[in-house]
Amino acid sequence: MPKNLQVLLASRPTGWVEESNFKIVESEIPKAGPGEIVIRNHWLSLDPYMRGRMSAAKSYAAPVEIGEVMTGGTVGEIVESQHPKFKPGTFVVGPLGWQLYAKSDGAGLTVVDAKAVPLSAYLGVCGMPGATAYIGLLEHCAPKPGETVLVSAATGAVGGVVGQLAKLAGCRAVGIAGGPKKCDYAVKELGFDACVDYKAGKLLDDLKAACPSGVDCYFENVGGEVLDNAFRVLNPFSRVALCGMISDYNAPEPYGVKMLRALLVNRVKLQGFIVFDRPDLYQRAVARLVRWVAEGKIRYHETVADGLRNAPKAFIGMLKGQNLGKQLVKLV
Repeated sequence: MPKNLQVLLASRPTGWVEESNFKIVESEIPKAGPGEIVIRNHWLSLDPYMRGRMSAAKSYAAPVEIGEVMTGGTVGEIVESQHPKFKPGTFVVGPLGWQLYAKSDGAGLTVVDAKAVPLSAYLGVCGMPGATAYIGLLEHCAPKPGETVLVSAATGAVGGVVGQLAKLAGCRAVGIAGGPKKCDYAVKELGFDACVDYKAGKLLDDLKAACPSGVDCYFENVGGEVLDNAFRVLNPFSRVALCGMISDYNAPEPYGVKMLRALLVNRVKLQGFIVFDRPDLYQRAVARLVRWVAEGKIRYHETVADGLRNAPKAFIGMLKGQNLGKQLVKLV
């Protein structure tokens, strides 16, 4: 008989995540009770926010407890239903965790059209990362045609969408990424006007060259020295959307930002945000992204690990920047 496979949090990491922080177990496939459904997950999303959920430190969301299934978004097919609103054969996306099968009462699940875009896209460009890019850029940065938009982690699942949305808004899009390969991808495949390689050792000089008129909107995913240097090229009355600070997630001590004075001098508006703070915009963002992807106006790339047992290794690689675009695990 087939079994369910689950990845549990075995211990809380100190510094960098290790595979020993996870435990892979087999369990019985759940059965649907009244008002419940069972989903066979096809794809698992791996995202930087999961590192924060592995910690017991206070944050915007509750941590995963030791022995619990790791939190994470999935897209899968309903294989059993005793719920009046969900039928077998329907595909849904939701926070069902690192496991092959999940039982749900339907809360937090969204039915998706498997024919509109590939199923995996609902976890990336047409899912939470894409909606994060849409809301952070268009609502919090509000770029105007002709302005310069700078985005860090430009070839990640969020940053790659930010740059393309900036181009659709009539802006100059400049990325920051690690290495020539990623920078070439940002320019040649995603349509960025320029991309700065932060690993080249002259980040500030390269930012000034790539942004000769300064930066009007900055979308931040990285933090640390990247953030400090980006602050140095901001224009007066520019806007910053603070989405993530992945450089701090595995650091023993948080990086101390040195250039906060630039925010005062330039009267900068900085907004930290969590995508789920705006449920009123989330579905609108997803609907538009699905249409733009289907029309070929937004492109994307996926880095895929095969099988749930490889999820811990892929997650660690994603935290170290080894992925290009969206990091996924193929479960079927």
